[in-house]
Amino acid sequence: MERDSERTGAFTDKLRVPEALTFDDVLLRPKESRVEPDEADVSTRVSTNVELNVPILSAAMDTVTESQMAIAMARQGGLGVLHRNMDVDEVVAEVERVKRADELVIRDVVTADPEQTVREVDKMMDRRGVSGAPVIDEEDQVLGIISGTDIRPYLEVGESDEVREAMTDEVITAGEDVTPREALELMYEHKIERVPIVDEDDRLTGLVTMQGILQRREYGDAARDENGHLLVGAAVGPFETDRAVAVDEAGADVLFIDCAHAHNLNVIDGAREIKESVEADVVVGNVGTREAAEDIVDFADGIKVGIGPGSICTTRVVSGAGMPQITAVAEVADVATEEDVPVIADGGIRYSGDAIKAIAAGADAVMLGSYFAGTDEAPGRVITVDGKKYKQYRGMGSVGAMQSGDGDRYLKDEPDEEEEYVPEGVEAAEPYKGSLESELHQLVGGMQSGMGYVGAETIPAFKERSEFIRVSSAGQTEGHPHDVMITDEAPNYSPSE
Repeated sequence: MERDSERTGAFTDKLRVPEALTFDDVLLRPKESRVEPDEADVSTRVSTNVELNVPILSAAMDTVTESQMAIAMARQGGLGVLHRNMDVDEVVAEVERVKRADELVIRDVVTADPEQTVREVDKMMDRRGVSGAPVIDEEDQVLGIISGTDIRPYLEVGESDEVREAMTDEVITAGEDVTPREALELMYEHKIERVPIVDEDDRLTGLVTMQGILQRREYGDAARDENGHLLVGAAVGPFETDRAVAVDEAGADVLFIDCAHAHNLNVIDGAREIKESVEADVVVGNVGTREAAEDIVDFADGIKVGIGPGSICTTRVVSGAGMPQITAVAEVADVATEEDVPVIADGGIRYSGDAIKAIAAGADAVMLGSYFAGTDEAPGRVITVDGKKYKQYRGMGSVGAMQSGDGDRYLKDEPDEEEEYVPEGVEAAEPYKGSLESELHQLVGGMQSGMGYVGAETIPAFKERSEFIRVSSAGQTEGHPHDVMITDEAPNYSPSE
């Protein structure tokens, strides 16, 4: 009879498992360097045809990224990805708001009719996110300009007054060949904030605003498309082809197939259909294994990696499934790099050091949620606890997010009762942090420091040159401030993180 110690079987074989690592398990090995951190170039690709000046994306979460965040991210050189807990008309309007921001010459001009009421125009401008509009006739001839300062005094008198009664009818226009300097001089000379652009027949063809000119000067490193518009991404479900087409037509630069487990054959089929239906680049996610990457790399313009690493994600404890993030990124990058497909590491990043470790593991860019949820630009609600300010932050697998329409991200049907939800995330609060710009400054600066320690001036060179070393639990403790009482916290480090 065979002895028990010699027996083997399919189930005991399962226990012979490979090791998987995450951020705290590794450090970058310092190397000889002549690279000063400020000299490090962090520009990268986020998808086949879209480049960023910083390798950072804000997550497609309803407490993180709407148009205000997307605009701020693009102005700083990154990319905001609009969440999909909005109906189609809402997300289309959000994309259009981003694309209109910082336009030098606005081509899709919001216009008013002289016979409209001031109330109608006020609502229209609020809906379209503009503060003024040229008033044109049936032949597109400019009759005047209507702005918030023209309208609001009239609203106190009567909402049915016609626009022709409230508009400014002395209009300064410019030709198609006007330069930004010439337009700005016209604005200063005539004390106006917008100049309609007209063709040789005096028909409206565009609009230049003072805000657009000044913002273009201020944000010289912004991420822009070939027409100078800010870049924007948008999340869509794997089975939402109509939504994807609408967002694509609105001008989104990258569509993100938003699914918790993209290595599902039905999801892959849906993603392929969307890819064939749109002009924008299509990033597919989330995945966490080499096999998943192999099944989508032939059509995806980018691959998003992350199965359960987020701070508000409970996927791993609820489902028992997942992959530690450094190993997940490395496995996917092994496949994607061979096909020249960019990789995005999504989730689990608490410090700038985590972000640059993700790049070293093979990612081209990183996506963050909680890191930005406490900023002014995030849409989360501000709350006060014990005298301290926080902003609402929730996982897209939380009950609240699922009730708002994101349950299918986890491939689950809408239940009849709230208690029937099987959430894979929680709702939480992030400390209020101030502006996104200051947070990005610290994040990007820390990543550049990592590149300096390795001796690499660019992201591609860093990925090739960087090496990892394993860290023990004692080494992890040693890496944080220890044996002291912190009296003045640094802006890029918090012991509570």
